[in-house]
Amino acid sequence: MTEKTRYHHGDLRRSLLDAAAELLREEGEAGLSMRQLAARVGVSRTAPYHHFKDKQELLCAIAEEGFRRYIEVLSLDAGNLSEQRLQRFVREYLDFALDNVEYYDLMFGSRLWKSPGITETLKQEAYSAFKMYLEQVRHWLEQGAVSAHLDPLRYAQVSWSTLHGMSRLLIDGIYLDREAMGPACDQAAAMFWHELKLD
Repeated sequence: MTEKTRYHHGDLRRSLLDAAAELLREEGEAGLSMRQLAARVGVSRTAPYHHFKDKQELLCAIAEEGFRRYIEVLSLDAGNLSEQRLQRFVREYLDFALDNVEYYDLMFGSRLWKSPGITETLKQEAYSAFKMYLEQVRHWLEQGAVSAHLDPLRYAQVSWSTLHGMSRLLIDGIYLDREAMGPACDQAAAMFWHELKLD
């Protein structure tokens, strides 16, 4: 069966991205190559190059996909804003990071961000994710749902950094027990809530 008959238009790129993420999870970045990727998907060695010019562009595309999934976690409805909702949000953030390490490491790792070959589309996806979170905090302020003295930018920066730090402690193996982070998650949510509601 030829590649043309095996895939509808656009399906091959999706299949390559999914298979590349699987290889990253199973073997790490060292185990991912364009050749291995082609073999995993069952296409010719040159097929991946029709969608990604090299491994660097492939890794950037995987990180972009991670940010698109990540945005779903960052959504907090102002109408349902409560300390309990913040607790769920914190846990959902950590769950995302731990369940999607192959994406998360690329999304926030120096491997891509310090490289000269980072794509503009990845920069845009990353910026859009933070901008959405920041705009959400600004919306709370405009709706009078939080303290009028809140600085939305600083709040977004500090809360996001806190969650990222907690995630890295688990991903990097410094804290090995995922369930033991539960009380820490609740404490983080309480701190975030305190800053939101402080008059």
